[in-house]
Amino acid sequence: MRWILVLVALLGFTVHPAMAAPPVEKAAKELATGQKPSQETPAAAKPSEGAMVVVPAGEFMMGSATGDSDEQPEHKVYVNSFSMDVYEVTVGQYAAFLQAKGIDQPSDWKTMNQPANQKRPIANVDSTDASAYCKWVGKRLPTEAEWEKAARGTDGRLYPWGNDAPTPLHANFGKTEWNNHGVLAPIGSFEAGKSPYGIYDMAGNVWEWVSDWYDYNYYKVSPSQNPTGPSSGGTKAVRGGSWYSNPRALRSSNRSLISPTDQGLNGFRCAKTP
Repeated sequence: MRWILVLVALLGFTVHPAMAAPPVEKAAKELATGQKPSQETPAAAKPSEGAMVVVPAGEFMMGSATGDSDEQPEHKVYVNSFSMDVYEVTVGQYAAFLQAKGIDQPSDWKTMNQPANQKRPIANVDSTDASAYCKWVGKRLPTEAEWEKAARGTDGRLYPWGNDAPTPLHANFGKTEWNNHGVLAPIGSFEAGKSPYGIYDMAGNVWEWVSDWYDYNYYKVSPSQNPTGPSSGGTKAVRGGSWYSNPRALRSSNRSLISPTDQGLNGFRCAKTP
């Protein structure tokens, strides 16, 4: 019996190590069978709401030789360095502005100012109120030239993301029902649709106010450095297309116009001179 007990003890000592290999040995075994340690890196954090990016000084081609008549002639423009909002101004940001300034609310404000819409872009804002908001945060509305350069960069691309036709991965467009502000996408929803400078939603979602008065023939007389549009006019320029636009309207060179007092479904983003 004593010999049997000794034999069992010896067998126990020899079997036990094989039943639970140390962590280092386990890892080595996994590598040997083709399993690799994870090489994934955490996704880069998105810029915060209200963040800006610098668009460097330099030339770009403004307009389009194949676009609408008011986009012609295509011409080279030099723009000084400026900063542009990464995102469109949100309902939440605009609510803080209204509370601080005590000014009139946009039409349909009670519908817009709901918890589900706080990260969606503001809409139904006229040119004066958009400009007032930008001034309140120490910024201003961008010029048409600044907006277009921020949207398309310096390589002559059709859309912020390049020359490929828009898809639902690029932008919010082609919708038919307003749905009480719910048709708008929250800011930063379309990674594939960013501009060359990392700016979101420069195609679709809401039309964006710029500071320029609109002139159909302005490109024929536009200065080649830092154009700011006509000195006066009856309509203002808006850019970028919206949730109901077709793909052609999303082109970065596309221009549209609206009365400066018309709220429509227009939103905006701000710019800043360094």
